[in-house]
Amino acid sequence: MANRTTRELRIRRHKRVRFNLEGTPARPRVAVFRSNKNISAQIIDDLNGVTLASASSVEKSVGATGSNRDGAKAVGKALATRAKAAGISSVVFDRGGFAYHGRVAALADALREEGLEF
Repeated sequence: MANRTTRELRIRRHKRVRFNLEGTPARPRVAVFRSNKNISAQIIDDLNGVTLASASSVEKSVGATGSNRDGAKAVGKALATRAKAAGISSVVFDRGGFAYHGRVAALADALREEGLEF
């Protein structure tokens, strides 16, 4: 087996997860991306190919302080607020090939606390 980079392995996992997930207008997909410095998430309607809402720790208005669980919670709360404004109450969670642990789990918990169902 050839040596694969961490990024290549994550992309393979993401493809495997995406095979079973699809965002519809009724239940759009929450796509999460985590880097070493930041975390971002967007709500996507895959049938129409449209991003309905997004939030990132790069944005000053979110108030996230870098790459930690508190920053992920702030991004989750901001995304949930923007989703409610867009009339979205139920979503499908796409962890993006990342483990459901740490910052990804903190973002998901913040979305649930703010009222999004998945």
